[in-house]
Amino acid sequence: MKRLFLFALASTLVAGAVSAQDTEDKSKRPSPPATTTQTIDGGVTVSIDYSQPAVKGRTIGKEIAPYGQVWRTGANEATVFTVSAPVTIEGKTLAAGKYDLFTIPTDGKWTIILNSELTTPDGKPTWGAYTYHEAKDVLRVDVPSGKSPSFAERMTFTVAKNGKVSLTWGDKQVDFHVAKG
Repeated sequence: MKRLFLFALASTLVAGAVSAQDTEDKSKRPSPPATTTQTIDGGVTVSIDYSQPAVKGRTIGKEIAPYGQVWRTGANEATVFTVSAPVTIEGKTLAAGKYDLFTIPTDGKWTIILNSELTTPDGKPTWGAYTYHEAKDVLRVDVPSGKSPSFAERMTFTVAKNGKVSLTWGDKQVDFHVAKG
């Protein structure tokens, strides 16, 4: 009977912790949420919903966003990239819809990955690279990385009217181009 009571107590505590995570105020996280949205030339709306990790004195490619490994490209839940109509990204076709955005950073180039697995089997948003499955990739492009014009402590995405998407973080800048398909 004592074991049954302890099991029930432990189950209740775990369920309460999971429920608290589900209702947590995202604005109070160490890596705050951000969204950028732009209607690019051709009338397509591009939106990126992500969390902004900070550099905090670490080296990109080593202590954070390790070179040669799939990275969730943000913090917390996977970054979501949405397009309202078919587009091309660096010349490759992408259907309208929502996609998780991952990258593989390396010195000099980054691989941009758009993946169709937006939820876990239990219906929750995917959480970083821990839930990444390469079989669900719908688009991969390699783009050069360069030096950012100014240091950005927090990772930031921007989308320009001409379709240029820029990720700036630390002293890095990675750009790719989105155009109406």
